[in-house]
Amino acid sequence: MLSKETLELLRQKMAETDHPRELAVEVMFALQKAYGYLSDEALQEGADLLGLTPLELEEIAIFYDFIYREPVGKYVIHACDGVVCWMFGEESVMAYLCRKLGVRVGEITSDTLFTILPSACIGYCDHAPAMLVNGVPYGPLTPEIIDQILRKLKTGQETPVADR
Repeated sequence: MLSKETLELLRQKMAETDHPRELAVEVMFALQKAYGYLSDEALQEGADLLGLTPLELEEIAIFYDFIYREPVGKYVIHACDGVVCWMFGEESVMAYLCRKLGVRVGEITSDTLFTILPSACIGYCDHAPAMLVNGVPYGPLTPEIIDQILRKLKTGQETPVADR
């Protein structure tokens, strides 16, 4: 459930726009932050708030890589599989992450800390190969740098928080 403050902020933004449905993605991100992912309950809550059907909101949700309709780990790693990262070793980064964490793409690690997902491009080409962790970019990556990032995340020394 959305906090009273978040709900009030969203309602205020909706009142200030001619087309409140334009805030669908913002509403879904707020719900995802509250629930951990866009659960069916959250989807219904967002649809009610926006005056949409749950199906209409889901059609928007499944378009976006960063809206999760299934549970994810505390840290969602989007490994770039764009052409530039691929040229600089993205494939080995993705394989290394999966091997290191003992999961396949889309799975959650047994400690519920990590989920690895591919992303078409994260816009960090000048630091290829690259990845995002909870929306924060990292790169250029090597196995050693990845190990360091994972170690800091596991021990709480690093807590990536995107600007959203």
